[in-house]
Amino acid sequence: MATDVGLGDLPAVPFAAVRFDVAAALLFAAVFASGADVRPRTRDDYVYVLVGGALIIGAHHAFLFAGQRYVTGGVAAVLLGLVPVVTPALTRLVSTDEEFTSATALGVALGFVGVVIIADPDPANLADSVLGVMLVLASALAFAVAAVVTHSRSPSMPFLSTQAWMMAVGAVVLHTAVLVLPGQSFAAATWTPSALGAIAYLSAVAGVGGFLLYFTLLDDLGPIEMSFIEYVIPVFAALAGWLVLGQDVTPATVAGFAFILAGFVAAKWRALRRTSRRVVTPR
Repeated sequence: MATDVGLGDLPAVPFAAVRFDVAAALLFAAVFASGADVRPRTRDDYVYVLVGGALIIGAHHAFLFAGQRYVTGGVAAVLLGLVPVVTPALTRLVSTDEEFTSATALGVALGFVGVVIIADPDPANLADSVLGVMLVLASALAFAVAAVVTHSRSPSMPFLSTQAWMMAVGAVVLHTAVLVLPGQSFAAATWTPSALGAIAYLSAVAGVGGFLLYFTLLDDLGPIEMSFIEYVIPVFAALAGWLVLGQDVTPATVAGFAFILAGFVAAKWRALRRTSRRVVTPR
């Protein structure tokens, strides 16, 4: 919702660049206030920061925004739904310990079907927008590669410091994209109160809070399970549109949500079964 508000007055890539400028400033302020070590020292420190910042924050957003100039949001949602499909293969390339079971494969398939149902892409648009499709696929691949690589590293810096540097690196990449991509000049921006409010929310809540939560869970769950986040986004977008904008929740939306829920249950079946046994079995 905040993104839609901001895009009403700001070009997409400059909007994203300023968002991560502010997020990086907030995180560095928190790092200095806490007295944490802010200097990268090891190879893993540099790889984690550079790969995460350049790909997850910089390239992912730049390619996505550029691609959405040529394809619809529905097509983009389906293409981003390929992240959980390619992530397991990438984990093998970097020799992580992630396990891709048959239950996970079923969950990925069900979740992808759910995203397709909710997004309802136009096949004609998909066929006529090869450039847009390639850009959004590059966005999905950048996200998946970075998730796998960062999970395989053990940085020595405090967690807050790694996130601050990642935001800063991502902001630099996005500012570079502003200079390269057509139609993305800061001169076209209108700094209205609503646009500034959107930047403040996306920087502090979605930027700082969201990415801190994402990378915390990435360490705990691994890149394969965390890639399922791409299946949840269309569901919450539909619910937000219904609650705030009064948009209709169609039967297709409900059916897509059911497939996504079934995918999560399938992927986490063993864990859910263990949890249920602990709950129902008396001590």
